[in-house]
Formats: sequence, structure tokens, C-alpha cells
Amino acid sequence: MRILRNYILKECLIPFTISLGVLTFVFLLGYLPQLANKVINKGVDFAAIFLAFLYNIPVLLGYTLPIAALATVILTFGRLSSDNEIIAIRASGISLKRLLAPLAAAGLVMTLFLLILNDRIIPKAYQAQRDILHETGAKNPAALLEAGTFIDDFDSHILFIYKVEGNRLYNIRIYQPQPNGKPTRTIIAQEGEFTPVPGQKKILLKLMNGTSDEPDFNNPNNFYKLNFKTSFMTLDIIKGGNEKGEKKPRAMTLKELSQQIDDMHRLLVDPTPLVTEYHRKISWSFAPLIFIFLGFPVAVVTHRRQKTANLLLAVIFAAPYYLLSIGAQALAGQGLVRPELIMWGPNILGGIIVIWLNYKLCAS
Repeated sequence: MRILRNYILKECLIPFTISLGVLTFVFLLGYLPQLANKVINKGVDFAAIFLAFLYNIPVLLGYTLPIAALATVILTFGRLSSDNEIIAIRASGISLKRLLAPLAAAGLVMTLFLLILNDRIIPKAYQAQRDILHETGAKNPAALLEAGTFIDDFDSHILFIYKVEGNRLYNIRIYQPQPNGKPTRTIIAQEGEFTPVPGQKKILLKLMNGTSDEPDFNNPNNFYKLNFKTSFMTLDIIKGGNEKGEKKPRAMTLKELSQQIDDMHRLLVDPTPLVTEYHRKISWSFAPLIFIFLGFPVAVVTHRRQKTANLLLAVIFAAPYYLLSIGAQALAGQGLVRPELIMWGPNILGGIIVIWLNYKLCAS
């Protein structure tokens, strides 16, 4: 059995390396146009962008490693099945259940690695990437102002800009969330200009032809619309979370999230986003184990050798898991379902499916 175990693991090594490299490279390609735009059109320092690019690799590994594990099992056992090696193994008296043992061990190792990755490495990489981009934005605000995206790099404000040309902005939306569930203040302008404030991590924004929500002094919970021809506002460029070093949930370790959740409870503040992120980090770490046990019966039954088709098949099978997880995260974030329950839903559903598939295969 040791010979067979070593043979299977050896057969998995090369497909896993290739799959992980190809998937990570493909995911990074989607990130390159945004970085290239900052260097070419916005004059951002290439060294800073290259560092941000490198810090994005461990973040992507959280997605590509489980998919690579699934692709590896489909590629390896698809070939073994198409070459009738699975039939030969069963004919020699070795059941399919015993073939699952080395896969389970590999899955547990990947799960442990991904747990460390999600808990320790990805938060540091994510925070370092944000710090680089914010530091770049402090020197060159144009690097932060991307058209067609929500920009949350400014303290207490979220921007959406439809068009950016040099330092000119067009169709601007500025949202300022209010505490204690109060309505969000909104500023809309047809055009705008921005200039950096010398020596400070701030930009001066000149807005033209728009409306702004202003507090009603008789009822502070309400706003009234104010039309303006020209209006000026100063936006602080935040670093990471803010100047006090506050981190976003994604940049926190499990220990930091747990401490923050306890602090929120003591202050009688709803910690749902933090609880959601806490359980997301843990539940996503089990994806390799689930994917490996999903890939095994699929590969044995389909008898496929084609590498490209099997890699595409792995992505297709992995997509519903992450879509369900993202949907669960959205439901938990809205407070519709308890996050400690809904975030484990995809894992529970996936676990039931793989147990049933492997039971049917091994019983046949």
C-alpha cells in the first residue's frame, strides 16, 4: 500500500504545480490592466506597483490553491481511469476507499496551510498592499481616483466617478455614511477638479454644478437638498484603515477579529461584519479537502485525459462553492442570517454532496 500511496502522490505533484501556477497566473492577468493603467496613465512609481502586485499573490492563493487541488485530482485520476489503472488496482484487491487515504492526508495538509494563510499571511499581504497604494495615493491622488469603481480610500467618504481625465472629474457621487443608522449624506456634481494639499495626505476637491445633502437643524436625522454652482471640500487620504492604524476586517488575524468582536459586544455595537469575516477565514480553509473529495468520484467516472478540459471542469465545479459563499457573506452582512451558521452552509452542502458521491462510487 505504501508503494501505491507514494505513486499516487507522485502522480499528483506535477499536475498540482502546473495547475496552481496556471490558475494564479490567469488570476493575476486580470489584475495587470489596473496596475498598468496606474503606471502608464497616472504616473505611479513602477516599483511601488510591482510590490503591490507581489503582495496580491498570497491573496489569490486563497482561491487558486483549492481549485488547483480539485484540478489535480481530476487530472490525475482521470488519467489513471482512462488508462484502466483504476480497474487494475481494484482487480488486485485494493478498494477505492484505500485510495482516498492519501488524498485525505493531502487535503488536511492543504487545509492547515490555508488556515495559516488566511489567518496570518493574507492579512499582512492585504494590509501591506493597501499601505503601498495609499502611500502612492498621498503622493499622487490620481492613482486613487479610478473611474467606474467605488473608492473608499478617503476618510469617512466613498466616491464614485464616471469619468476621469487628468485632474478633471465628471459625474461625481460622494457618499458620507452617518453613525447610528442615520441616512447617508450624498453629494452629486456634474464636474470637479482635484489638487493635492502640499505636505499633507489630503486632496482639495472643487465640485461644480451639483447638489448636496445638508443637515436639517430642526431635525438632525434629516437632510435637505442644497444646489450649488461651486463647492470645495477637503478629503483625507487614509492609510490601511485610518491614521490611528485601524484595520479592515480582511486585514485582521483571527485573534484580532475575536478581540474586536468582544470589544463590539461590550460597546453594544453589532459585530456582524467581523463575525462574518472570522467564519469566512476558517470555513474557506476547508475548501481543498471538500474539492479533493469532489474531484475523486468525478475523475473515476468520467475517464477524461484532456488537461485543458479537466482544468476548465475544475473551475466550473469550484464556481458554485465560491458563489454560494459570497452569497452567504452578503446575507450575513445584511443581518438576515446569523453569520456563524450561514458561512458554514456551503461547506455543509459540499460535504453532504461529496460523502454521497464517494459512498455511491465505493459501494459500486
